[in-house]
Amino acid sequence: MPEGHTIHRLARDQGADLAGHPVAAEAGQERFVSGAARLDGQVLRRAEAWGKHLFHSFDSGDVLHVHLGLIGKWFRRTADPDGVLAAPTPTTRLRLATDDVAWDLTGPMTCEVVSPDERGAIVAKIGPDPLRRDAKPERMWARLQGSSKPIGLLLMEQDVVAGIGNVYRSELLNIVGIDPRRPGKAVTRDEFDALWAETVRQLRLGVRRNRIVTMNADELPRPLGRLQRGEGRYAYKQEVCGRCHTPLDVFPIAGRTTWRCATCQPS
Repeated sequence: MPEGHTIHRLARDQGADLAGHPVAAEAGQERFVSGAARLDGQVLRRAEAWGKHLFHSFDSGDVLHVHLGLIGKWFRRTADPDGVLAAPTPTTRLRLATDDVAWDLTGPMTCEVVSPDERGAIVAKIGPDPLRRDAKPERMWARLQGSSKPIGLLLMEQDVVAGIGNVYRSELLNIVGIDPRRPGKAVTRDEFDALWAETVRQLRLGVRRNRIVTMNADELPRPLGRLQRGEGRYAYKQEVCGRCHTPLDVFPIAGRTTWRCATCQPS
């Protein structure tokens, strides 16, 4: 499932292409024909991410809410040399387009038109998003301090903190040096502050690079632009710790595989 940096990158790129313009909305699938017709021709005011949720606000007050889930994707299409955009495919749930660029959505878990109040209700259930200027980390701190669940599970719960998935969960805890099995309430304030700061830093890097590479530049096996898929990480799907080269422990937490270094993340 795409993590928060991907959704924020989409909001940024789609806003640059579409915001301030009347947008043609078209559905390749029958299931969203009425929703597309409702949005068709409206001016997009802004595209905004909140964790793994993407919201498009239109001038009428309508809001498009998209959650990609496990298989959802957005594809950017551009017009051919004659200025023609190819028609959306039958698997396209929704296309948002101007004259020369289109964004096609396929396979989302959620694609719905909601009101501003409904958007507010969705956002109210989401934890603080480290990529947002209005994030309130104290909400996350309070949730950790009140929970005996392992920190490796709490980081994946979107009502605790928004946008973190399995890759960032494994990487952040390795960098900060916290065993993922430690209860949330056993995380110290200094550790939490370090965890929040590193989360903000890594997610911002993810938005800029449009990929998850957590290693420092001098630790990378090759230049950033030449990294293979999955390289440049300390723990996630690695055999040894990228920081100290200790063989990693691999175990599930709430059904999701977790990687942990006994040296860098002592019990």
